[in-house]
Amino acid sequence: MARIPDTTGAARKSAKRDNEDDMERVALAADWDDISAGLRKDLGHQLHSQWIKPVQLGDFDADTGTLALYLPSEFAAEWVRKHFADRLSLAWKIMRSEIKKVAIEVHPSRKRMADIALGDSRSASGDGPDLRVVSDGGFGDPGFSSVGLDATLTFAAFVTGDANVLARNAAQRMAANDKPQFSPLYIKAATGQGKTHLLHAIGHQFLGQHPRARIFYCSAERFMVEFVQALKQNRMIEFKTRLRGFDLLLVDDLQFIIGKASAQEELLYTIDHLLSEGKRLVFAADRAPQALDSVEPRLLSRLSMGLVADIQPADLELRRAILESKLTRFAPLSVPDDVIDFLARTITRNVRELVGGLNKLIAYAQLTGQPVSLQLAEEQLTDILSANRRRITIDEIQRTVCQFYRLDRSEMASKRRARAVVRPRQVAMYLAKVLTPRSYPEIGRKFGGRDHSTVIHAVRLIEDLRAPWHAFTYDGDTPQDARRAVRSGARNGASETDTRLSQAFLPRSTRR
Repeated sequence: MARIPDTTGAARKSAKRDNEDDMERVALAADWDDISAGLRKDLGHQLHSQWIKPVQLGDFDADTGTLALYLPSEFAAEWVRKHFADRLSLAWKIMRSEIKKVAIEVHPSRKRMADIALGDSRSASGDGPDLRVVSDGGFGDPGFSSVGLDATLTFAAFVTGDANVLARNAAQRMAANDKPQFSPLYIKAATGQGKTHLLHAIGHQFLGQHPRARIFYCSAERFMVEFVQALKQNRMIEFKTRLRGFDLLLVDDLQFIIGKASAQEELLYTIDHLLSEGKRLVFAADRAPQALDSVEPRLLSRLSMGLVADIQPADLELRRAILESKLTRFAPLSVPDDVIDFLARTITRNVRELVGGLNKLIAYAQLTGQPVSLQLAEEQLTDILSANRRRITIDEIQRTVCQFYRLDRSEMASKRRARAVVRPRQVAMYLAKVLTPRSYPEIGRKFGGRDHSTVIHAVRLIEDLRAPWHAFTYDGDTPQDARRAVRSGARNGASETDTRLSQAFLPRSTRR
């Protein structure tokens, strides 16, 4: 009788090895979290986010004591290897004695494409191999097989309202087959209002119509970093050739294009070249071109020569429509209408916070097994709701007081001592103390650099000015008597300014 091999023990050993490997990966991940947190404190948020955060843990070779660290591009790997290799190696040696060496490499899934020959000016409709440039790689890299655009950020997923209809239509026109009437397109919007979404949507639609198109999406900060690296590595010819060979250039966060004049000049020449070739350019920033800091006038004129499309803050109806569109991802989960209305009315700063609040609420409900309700929203979104509460500023107080007293805004900080100027200034100081959390010195600085004692005097004076009128109405006099006294200004020889001020502070029952 043939002996049947016992595979149970082998399977058990294999499962044990797999379990040990999983535990080792978890332990390595925990150690990397600690190392990454330490590097963030040493390097700062910007450097850490740009170079250390993208690092992925690879395999650990116990025989050689080598730990592999992966980065998304050769450019990034070379940079980290050059600037942070010693620090990473030391940190891992301190954390784990068995790690002798750290190998910084490109992620194996990132496959390099064929090089683009210098002078290649193939258009989107031209012949040749399908070459696409991505945001993950640098200008100096040939690119990868993906265009680096977020697959979820399309025109179909973009909710349109009165606040963003102009920018959306302009973006669609830029991505259409026909030659755009305006170029470059400049999208201006505050943080979280959808400008990045539109940039990705333009890229998706243009690529769908031109599968061979060369598209590049990057931030202005990334552009400047790539330029500096090309300059240091003596690769400017390659940098210029690749940059000017794109069919569609998408540059986000243009407000960060500060500093080096040479980088701005290169961007200017690139804009001129691409426009002369009939290529398409789209820029996005949180302010108008004329409001960009430390940018050359020639570059500003190029940015303004096309179309500047604004995205206004989303109104109530648009915010409600955005929330309803996001609910399709959570079907069949039911979210009551009062919750949607509550979120749309209270989270008003930007759309990104609005969607984040909805995601947080639904995630908490699903993880805890509780139904989504208005009470749950009020309990779990306190941090987001408090950040979106309307706060009155000293500037708003000054503007309102000046409108009421018909004064020029500059009088709030002037040295004039005329009664018609001093009294409104004192009222504004009083309101600033009552309606804002600012201290006396802070309020004084907003009023022409005045001392805190001046603010204290103004607050006490207005408080004393209010008290007699309240006493006048409560000491046996009728509201009619109070009104006559206020209108006549007879009490204490009050001026017209005192009369109007006092009337504003009187109880509503005593007003006309």
